[in-house]
Amino acid sequence: MITAFVLVESERTALAKLGGRLQEIDGIAEVYSVTGAWDFVAIVRVARHEQLAEALAENIAALEGVSRSQTMVAFDAFTDLDLDQLFADGS
Repeated sequence: MITAFVLVESERTALAKLGGRLQEIDGIAEVYSVTGAWDFVAIVRVARHEQLAEALAENIAALEGVSRSQTMVAFDAFTDLDLDQLFADGS
């Protein structure tokens, strides 16, 4: 599984609705509104790099109200949770 953290800055006029729109994108598992320089953190969990590229370039970047974004791809996870089991999609 590929996990990425996407920091999203919203235009002020889109702030109220953008979190819900982000959540509707395939591959986005969670969306958090946050304090600081960014407005949202979206957690993307996908099976293939092509799915990640689609979520980022074709979906998040194309959303009306997204000013800019920054993506960090996780190399490893340190958790007691079995993330593969939690997010298994049969791929």
